[in-house]
Amino acid sequence: MPARTIVTKVLQRYWRLSRGLTLGAQAALLDADNRVLLIRHTYRPGWHFPGGGVERGETVEDALTREIEEEAGVVLMQPAELFGIYSNQAIFPNDHVALFVARHWQQNRVPKPNHEIAEHKLFAPDALPPDLNAGTARRLAEILSGKPRIRAW
Repeated sequence: MPARTIVTKVLQRYWRLSRGLTLGAQAALLDADNRVLLIRHTYRPGWHFPGGGVERGETVEDALTREIEEEAGVVLMQPAELFGIYSNQAIFPNDHVALFVARHWQQNRVPKPNHEIAEHKLFAPDALPPDLNAGTARRLAEILSGKPRIRAW
């Protein structure tokens, strides 16, 4: 088992013991052509929305703002709209994801690859990557095509 996997498992157990519930905030960042900005992590497969965990004492909106700036160099020009709250039980017990949609944003800087983010890229709705994360794919279908919402990530 790779060291990253072991560290992830240890951290998940710690979070489970120290927190009754975990909450993440992610953003579907769409431009005027409905292209979506996605990121690829170094520690898990596939392409995902940018985002991350809500820290103790932090609002979900503040976490979203912090995470999209850190991971993608993105600043919101208007507040993002809460699209839904999803259960992410398959990944981690009692985990939830608050998904926001943002259409008015700008990328003030292009972050270089680092220990967490391997790359980020804009994708057209008809040219999504083949290794798109399944939950991310379902959310995009809900947002862009009006597919019925499924509350599990």
